[in-house]
Amino acid sequence: MANVKVAVRVRPLSKRENAEEGRIIVEVDNKVAKVRNIKVDNRLDGPWDSREKIVAFSFDYCYWSIDPEDPKYASQEVVFQDLGTSVLSGAFKGYNICLFAYGQTGSGKTYTMMGTPASVGLTPRICEGLFSRQDDYSEQPASCRVEVSFLEIYNERVRDLLKQSDHKKPYTLRVREHPETGPYVQGLSQHLVTDYKQVVGLLEEGIAKRITAATHIHDASSRSHAIFTIHYTQAILENNLPSEIASKINLVDLAGSERADPSYCKDRITEGANINKSLVTLGIVISTLAQNSQMFSSCQSINSITSEGDSSPVGSHTTGSVSGTRRQAYIPYRDSILTWLLKDSLGGNSKTIMVARISLNQCLFFIYSHLSCQLQLQ
Repeated sequence: MANVKVAVRVRPLSKRENAEEGRIIVEVDNKVAKVRNIKVDNRLDGPWDSREKIVAFSFDYCYWSIDPEDPKYASQEVVFQDLGTSVLSGAFKGYNICLFAYGQTGSGKTYTMMGTPASVGLTPRICEGLFSRQDDYSEQPASCRVEVSFLEIYNERVRDLLKQSDHKKPYTLRVREHPETGPYVQGLSQHLVTDYKQVVGLLEEGIAKRITAATHIHDASSRSHAIFTIHYTQAILENNLPSEIASKINLVDLAGSERADPSYCKDRITEGANINKSLVTLGIVISTLAQNSQMFSSCQSINSITSEGDSSPVGSHTTGSVSGTRRQAYIPYRDSILTWLLKDSLGGNSKTIMVARISLNQCLFFIYSHLSCQLQLQ
């Protein structure tokens, strides 16, 4: 699936992980991430144990963000130059773009997407690029219109982060689907912005309203998925005729996945169940898109071979097209609010970038394995 890129970014051990004497099991070598299975290291080698000690995974990008003094260190700027510029170039060409950060609670997703005042993340940098770096990506000058919205999905319900809502019923927005333009949130506010400062102000306003809570892993864990959407429209002259190029950029800071803990209260368990449900659905959607893409490519190859066979002498028997006998798998976009809203940015005229945040510690290995299984079909 050529329109999907996957990046892995490794963060250093946290204070809690250092206190628990967490072991380093992840290494990065160019575009390959290697994970050491320490359970095998602690056992005697024998013919009955077929598990590997080190398993390697290949990705489009691997970032080692551990020590700023390390020559291999990948800063926020390095990540932007690889991923952010891809988003900008795709948007200027009229593609719908989806960039999201995936990982366990406390793995650094919000840092990658939003950053800090001293180390700005992908979302502000991409917004800045829309206003200040158009000439670097577009072939011809154009006037543009930029509108933004900011929402969060909490327990499969939607709230506008840029609009004052009723404190008793803050989650009153409903997701609808237009027959031509696709899914949308009814009543979601759209804000016209003309410069980067306005975007930063709206980002700060929305981030301050997000739902957070303390967990065993992180003191201020995001308990909701946040989607910052940019509608970017360019007015251009094509063959001396006025026309428009419209694109949508979805920048998603996903809530952290985690294992259920019996010590949590009922509300926290419900939150975690809804978070994991939407993340599993996202993985299924991406995996199904990859399978359908492979099926489409294989059918095209078979049809090409069949077309060549049609030129055989009269009377010879040729195999007909088999593309009609292979149905593409159903893509369950509507199984979660998250995938439903991202429908037009995951399939069709779109490009998708996933940033998987992981730690050096073993506690994040299950996310790494799950992510690789979902994307190995691409």
